Amino acid sequence: MKRTRHFYLSTAAAIGIAALVTMPFGARAQTAVAIDNDDIGGVVSGPHGAEAGVWVIAETRDLPTRFTRSVVTDDQGRYVLPDLPKARYQVWVRGYGLIDSARVDAEPGQHLNLTAVPAPNDAAAAQYYPAIYWYAMLKIPGADQFGGKTDIPSDVTQPLWLATIKNNQCIGCHQIGGLATRTIPKAFGEFKSSEEAWMRRTQSGQAGEMMTNVLAGQLGGAPYKYFGDWTDRIAKGELPHAKPPRPSGVERNIVVTTWDWSDDKHYLHDLISTDRRDPTVNAYGTIYGSPEYSTDNLPVLDPKTNTTVNYKAPVRDPDMPMSVGPGHAAAAKPIMPSAYWGNEQLWDTKVNNHNSVFDRKGRLWLAAAVRGFENPAFCRRGSDHPSAKLRPLARSGRQLAMLDPKTGKYTFIDTCFGTQHLNFAYDANDTLWTSGGAGDNPVGWLNTKMFEETGDAAKSQGWTSLIVDTNGNGTRDDYTEPGQPLDPNKDMRVGQTIYAVMPDPKDGSIWGSLWGTPGGIVRINPGSNPPATTLTEIYKVPMPGFGVRGADIDSKGVVWVSLGSGHLGSFDRSKCKVLNGPTATGDHCPEGWAFYQYPGPGFEGIGPNSAESSYYSWVDQHNTFGLGEDVPISTGNLNDGLVALKDGKMVTIKVPYPTGFYAKGLDGRIDDPNAGWKGRGLWVSSGDRAPWMQEGGKGMKPMAVHFQMRPDPLAH
Repeated sequence: MKRTRHFYLSTAAAIGIAALVTMPFGARAQTAVAIDNDDIGGVVSGPHGAEAGVWVIAETRDLPTRFTRSVVTDDQGRYVLPDLPKARYQVWVRGYGLIDSARVDAEPGQHLNLTAVPAPNDAAAAQYYPAIYWYAMLKIPGADQFGGKTDIPSDVTQPLWLATIKNNQCIGCHQIGGLATRTIPKAFGEFKSSEEAWMRRTQSGQAGEMMTNVLAGQLGGAPYKYFGDWTDRIAKGELPHAKPPRPSGVERNIVVTTWDWSDDKHYLHDLISTDRRDPTVNAYGTIYGSPEYSTDNLPVLDPKTNTTVNYKAPVRDPDMPMSVGPGHAAAAKPIMPSAYWGNEQLWDTKVNNHNSVFDRKGRLWLAAAVRGFENPAFCRRGSDHPSAKLRPLARSGRQLAMLDPKTGKYTFIDTCFGTQHLNFAYDANDTLWTSGGAGDNPVGWLNTKMFEETGDAAKSQGWTSLIVDTNGNGTRDDYTEPGQPLDPNKDMRVGQTIYAVMPDPKDGSIWGSLWGTPGGIVRINPGSNPPATTLTEIYKVPMPGFGVRGADIDSKGVVWVSLGSGHLGSFDRSKCKVLNGPTATGDHCPEGWAFYQYPGPGFEGIGPNSAESSYYSWVDQHNTFGLGEDVPISTGNLNDGLVALKDGKMVTIKVPYPTGFYAKGLDGRIDDPNAGWKGRGLWVSSGDRAPWMQEGGKGMKPMAVHFQMRPDPLAH
């Protein structure tokens, strides 16, 4: 068996050696922990007795891909690692206030009592804290530093600054606060100051241009000194100003399983396991990843056999340029060498698959490029296409495709509108709605029933601008353009596209999030003859919320939004007094909003806040996880896991190993509705653009992660 692989927490693990007692499977009657022959169970003790709320982690490399399973001990220190595939495992204890115990060899069917190792000091303990505890040490400019009074550009506000260094930019791509980001790589060389080191760091790799444009351009270069000060203080020994609590309550019932997939040079944006309208679709089936800018190879996981393969997605036009470079959020070549990969070009995709969804037949629909930027004639000015008459489109960067896993057939669907996220409506046509991502782009849809019947992509698609009924007559009329004053005789066009897209299961409307600061959400009513009849309502986020990114809707029509302010926001349209007319321009329904602060420490000196920088929120409409129906769940991008809101309280769904987990979306599937907790769970991909910055460093791969909620910590 391969021995322990070195990673950046291993020096702490060497400080203590765990004591253990093992018993064969036949001796299980002698212990209080009952197990089956596919479980490992026992008790974790420390110097002062039972260690409650710590993780027991099992890892193996005997299976076709690296596999881990983690559980939490109960209040008596007991644990059960359930339903392990037959393999040889290394098992150890990790927890807040501890350092890792030594890894112990074990196999399923074995009782294994472990001894936790207390951290010798706060510095050693802090190495296991989630990234948020370190990132919250970053100093934020005070309110008196904005408004053109300092080197911060005059048009930058404190909320914009915060949203930018959190979910709307910096932590929209990767976690900050882990060991790899709170230290400066020696490979960059020597610098006069850490401020200069951060300038160099953020020019690295194929994302360097985008990072530099944000920090040096949008924020005028001012953030570099704050990041330099942050890493300087950490290098001198300063520690987080808060300590994380151990898991409690239902958090101790969570089982976390991970599989490596893809490879060590390419990241994943997301994964999909089922049809969100019917989460029993594709039960026990394969999971598909979306690699976005990194590669054309879509990773596929079979969780039954613990095997992974890559499906190379094709393009209609083999001669099309790569989907990196001008017009994309990734450069074709590194701007400056990476500390990990030098000048090597890692991202080389054409397909650029951002997200995928399953339909009711178990087929995969992809937001994927099939050709270059230039649109066909039916999209352009002069076309008689109903949507082109209202909004002609010359270019689109990403279209649609469909993969039938049963036959292997891959179908190209040429769309005039750009695609990013996508979701099926609850209508007879199985209409597939898509978001445009960012900028002044339209919202598009595909009548998939018509497309399957005719094969005519042009006839089956449509798109619309966001037109608000500000004249209040209930119909779509001529409109004012963005930036123009309102006209009492016209409607108003919103000069933005939607980022998230979410069909309302109640009334057939389509909701979307407006990425930005403060940002907002929109409700799109297609009407009887879209796009000619399509109208939009807009609702901006009021303070204390700001920084909208991803969002989802529950079965009652309430929208849930990830906010850069450190909140999960909710919007209930039924509370609004005004829905259209001259005052319905975005700020007219603050009464519809409510805010719930995410867990974890906040930045000091700016009032109550959480430094959490959630990328996306998803609503568990069908109780696929076990916390109940309509529970909103956010990506906890600095909490090393997910965050759910249950009965007004936040539940942290943490990945304890490896540290550095980062998700951009999630999915829930019911494999067997009659199998209790074993037949359901959440599926997530670890989607950080730099998987080598997680625990383990260079060589680590993205992960597919399955979360399950047991009725108690010992269920098996």
